[in-house]
Amino acid sequence: MGDGRPVLVIARDGTHEIEIHRSRFRCHLARVGDVDAAMAFIAAIRREHWDATHNCSALRVGPDGGAQRSSDDGEPAGTAGVPMLEVLVRRELTDTVAVVTRWFGGTKLGAGGLVRAYGRAVSEAIDAVGTLRRVRHRTFTLAAPHADAGRLQNALHTAGHPIADVAYGRDAVFTVHVPEAAASGFVGWVAEQTGGAVEPVAGDAVELDVL
Repeated sequence: MGDGRPVLVIARDGTHEIEIHRSRFRCHLARVGDVDAAMAFIAAIRREHWDATHNCSALRVGPDGGAQRSSDDGEPAGTAGVPMLEVLVRRELTDTVAVVTRWFGGTKLGAGGLVRAYGRAVSEAIDAVGTLRRVRHRTFTLAAPHADAGRLQNALHTAGHPIADVAYGRDAVFTVHVPEAAASGFVGWVAEQTGGAVEPVAGDAVELDVL
């Protein structure tokens, strides 16, 4: 991700359960902002499912997914947390925590079977909730006279520039988030659309999750 590839995050929190030889593997996924939040989520799942055989976990947070942790929670070393984390790495996800709760079904799966089961539970859960790209955007404010506001709003919509906010005072003030890669072109586009009457004012950069 630090090498120019997009940063990916899960689209929403969610759960997904699979069953293998009567053992149930329920994966809980959550979006988190830091390690502390991830650890709090893991602790909450463990409290909720205190009666389960295992609550194994993996987390990956930070701009480049640099903070990583995993736990086998009593499963043979390397058969649960590590394959779970490997799925997060392979799917290039960050700011994500996964907890797989297992209820033992009476049949031992062996080391290879456990690795496949825990990895599959996380992978299928990610497929179920979906992923988004985290993209840096530049915030622009555009102040337009009320007589021109409707035309500018339609132009923004048609061009695919979502309006984050509109405030009405002496002018209509639009707040628009534009991907940084397109920011310079946006300024020229606004000038063309308004005959130079509206000058976008650049503000802070924000990270937004988009399809």
